[in-house]
Amino acid sequence: MQTKLADFIANTADGREAEDILRKCVHCGFCTATCPTYQLLGDELDGPRGRIYLIKQLLEGHSVSKKTQTHLDRCLTCRACESTCPSGVRYARLLDIGRSIVERKVQRNVGEQIIRTLLRFFLPYPRRLRPIIKIAQMIRPVLPASIKRKIPRVNSVRNWPSPRHSRTMLALNACVQSVTSPHIDATAASILDCVGISLLKVSGGGCCGALSHHLTVRDEAREFVRRNIDAWWPHIENGAEAIVMTASGCGLMVKEYGELMQDDTEYAEKAATISSMTRDIAEVLVAEDLTAFVSNKTVDIAFHSPCTLQHGLQVVGPVESILQRLGYNLCLVPNSHLCCGSAGIYSILQRKISSALLNNKVIALESESPDVIATANIGCLLHLQSAATRPVKHWLELLD
Repeated sequence: MQTKLADFIANTADGREAEDILRKCVHCGFCTATCPTYQLLGDELDGPRGRIYLIKQLLEGHSVSKKTQTHLDRCLTCRACESTCPSGVRYARLLDIGRSIVERKVQRNVGEQIIRTLLRFFLPYPRRLRPIIKIAQMIRPVLPASIKRKIPRVNSVRNWPSPRHSRTMLALNACVQSVTSPHIDATAASILDCVGISLLKVSGGGCCGALSHHLTVRDEAREFVRRNIDAWWPHIENGAEAIVMTASGCGLMVKEYGELMQDDTEYAEKAATISSMTRDIAEVLVAEDLTAFVSNKTVDIAFHSPCTLQHGLQVVGPVESILQRLGYNLCLVPNSHLCCGSAGIYSILQRKISSALLNNKVIALESESPDVIATANIGCLLHLQSAATRPVKHWLELLD
């Protein structure tokens, strides 16, 4: 694709990167076949090819309107298009650049600004979020069913095993997951402890920064990155061999720390190291002896592979392989490449589209009447729980 970038962007790092990405796109349209919003809405501008054209226009200096912002907002950033693209177009990165420019050029209405500010104020901070979740859980029994389903259930908290092994790995003090489902990381620590690995609960870290990053607040996102790097680094120097992620959404963000911080002279090298050490927990466990976790029961599992796992991290197969090794039956899930509609805060900001995608995903997951639906990301888990008739769990809970 030929481009002629406007002066405001042409000689910048973002401009050079965007131009390189645009030149790889041949407008073949393969991406539209796997784009959830294009499949749902049927609008060219709500598919990757159309959005790329919109971004090209704004980079070339054309006027930007609310319509452009709306079509870019509707993208889930699921990256299914990247898995499909034969030319290797880094669509998600181009979208980040486009969204940040549109955010500066198009004024959002007051309602949108308030919602986005509140999300940034509460979700990344467990101390702020926890009281709200607790109050919601307390009044949950008296709420209408439509609201009740969206409130996370109370989960029992299990003990985190004390460090006792020479092999150590590090955990992320995830924001939402640590409040709504703290048992997931504790379960991960227990499982790793059984295979001879101590998972360290590191203090001082926090949110991975994904929420701020996707809301185009770059400086805020980088502060979260620096905080996590500072928390992890002493343990890395002491021999920790990996940073283990139990939420694939956070895992994808941390995996891209190196790219995000490449122009930061103080943190660039450390960030690159962090990215190279980041592993989804399935990548760790698939190489370990899991004989102790073999199931003696016949259980049918419908596994929902989060977009961040299969399209972002490109981790395809380890979870399914582990579950099959342990004796579980995996159900066929039609259109397993399509997003469930969670996509971080997308389910809050784009509720109508998100609900439609959720309905389609639940139908697909329950098509073979599984005993349990399993997934690997906290956002997907909470989203699916709000609509599924079958129990929805993190796949690690099946090993517990």
